Amino acid sequence: MVHTDTPRVRFAPAPSGWLHVGGARTALFNWLTARHGGGTFVLRIEDTDADRVTSESARGLMAALRFLGLDWDEGPDTGGPHGPYRQSERRPLYAAVADALREAGHAYEAFETPEELEAERRLARQTGLPPGYRGGHRDLTEEERAAFRARGRAPVLRLRTPDEGVASFDDVVRGRVEFAWADVSDFVIQRADGSPTYLLANPVDDLAMGIDTIARGEDLLSATPRQLLVHELLEADCLLDRALDHAGLPPRPSGPAGGSAGLRSPRFAHLPLLVGEDRRPLSKRHGSVAVDEFRRQGFLPEVLVNFLALCGWSHDGVRERFTVDELVALFSLDRVGRNPAYFDTDKLRALNGDRIRQLSDAELAERLAPCLAEADLVDSPPGAAQRRLVEGLAPLLRERIQTLAEAVPLVAWLFRETVEYDGRAVARHLRKGPAAQVLRASREALGELGEWTGPAILAALDGVAEGLGLGRGKTFQPVRVAVTGTAVSPPLPETLALLDRATVLARLRDAERLTAAPA
Repeated sequence: MVHTDTPRVRFAPAPSGWLHVGGARTALFNWLTARHGGGTFVLRIEDTDADRVTSESARGLMAALRFLGLDWDEGPDTGGPHGPYRQSERRPLYAAVADALREAGHAYEAFETPEELEAERRLARQTGLPPGYRGGHRDLTEEERAAFRARGRAPVLRLRTPDEGVASFDDVVRGRVEFAWADVSDFVIQRADGSPTYLLANPVDDLAMGIDTIARGEDLLSATPRQLLVHELLEADCLLDRALDHAGLPPRPSGPAGGSAGLRSPRFAHLPLLVGEDRRPLSKRHGSVAVDEFRRQGFLPEVLVNFLALCGWSHDGVRERFTVDELVALFSLDRVGRNPAYFDTDKLRALNGDRIRQLSDAELAERLAPCLAEADLVDSPPGAAQRRLVEGLAPLLRERIQTLAEAVPLVAWLFRETVEYDGRAVARHLRKGPAAQVLRASREALGELGEWTGPAILAALDGVAEGLGLGRGKTFQPVRVAVTGTAVSPPLPETLALLDRATVLARLRDAERLTAAPA
């Protein structure tokens, strides 16, 4: 197996949707492997399935990786010496490889219809036979192939697998892994429309791009013997090198990952699956599983990276908080465990809250601004006045939020020209007790203040409470609902100080009409 001190690794997503946190963890483990070893991280877009992939999804995947800080050295937008890095642009190579495998007798045309294959699968289930293609068209004569074509059937191309023996490899995570070839049926490498399947394009590109370490989910473990077979056949008689030349693509990287003699397969590391609290594979039923959704919820990228690193990897079994630089320095695939990794959302929230509390006022304000802009509360980027307001809010929010998005309902009223009242808050705090007197007295006291600061506002409201013989709750809550529209906000005096005094007084006056019970 190929392994160098300066690894070439890749993340190769199929752009058919958002970036799942499981895919993000795979990308992270590959990125950390590259950065730890001073190697190369390659982003390859596997978009050969035209029915499922979209350019919008590809852009979203790359945006999610950038949000996490996972930069790539070679890829669709950055280029590199072994591109192109979109498989849809490498079709001539796959066609050349498929033709070479067929001409060498390693692959053959199969003409079964989907209905015939389904009938074969049903029969296997009914008779207790193992699943998989039975090899019915392995040895068709030229006359039989011509007859199928005359009936309008377009063939797929299947690769022959050995009838006996064992495919084995040493997995970094799982140790020695073996598959009996008798259990691995001949598999499709080219569809009837001429497009390559994953089982052809993926191993072709791994060798062509000099990838020497492949970290991926354990759900792909069963594909490994087939890909190892492709690797072996591609190295035979320099088949891949000739196909690259025929397709007009760059030669493989020189050195240990290149060359033309002997088996050059990358080493594999099959990562444990991510599971929810029910220990089932993580999916939408467990809530948010897309990186972009975690971004919208206000999770910090460095926290998400820290958390994902802990999903299957451990440095010493105890420590849980790492900076990105520390992860780069400490990470190695041989410390990844085999057991399923629990995606503990509560732990993620706790880590995020801890990190928010570590940020300075300026840093927290900078993180809050995009979240507030996405809620249409501030401009993107915010203007000078908006920046000052957000910076003033930062110390008031730090201890009260675990995600950035939790700040939005707490402070939205500060950025809106009109108050949006919560009906339950109005009923509870403005239409009961001495709310009318509280609002009137508060407006008068605040209007007479010599300075508009948090301590001065606090003293004024305490004076109102004392004058009316009320506690702070009976005084602060009517004022809070009148000015904010809700019963929950950051500390009231300090927050009011961030608003223009005239605005506060106007809102208190407007809310007095709500103190009367509805007719």
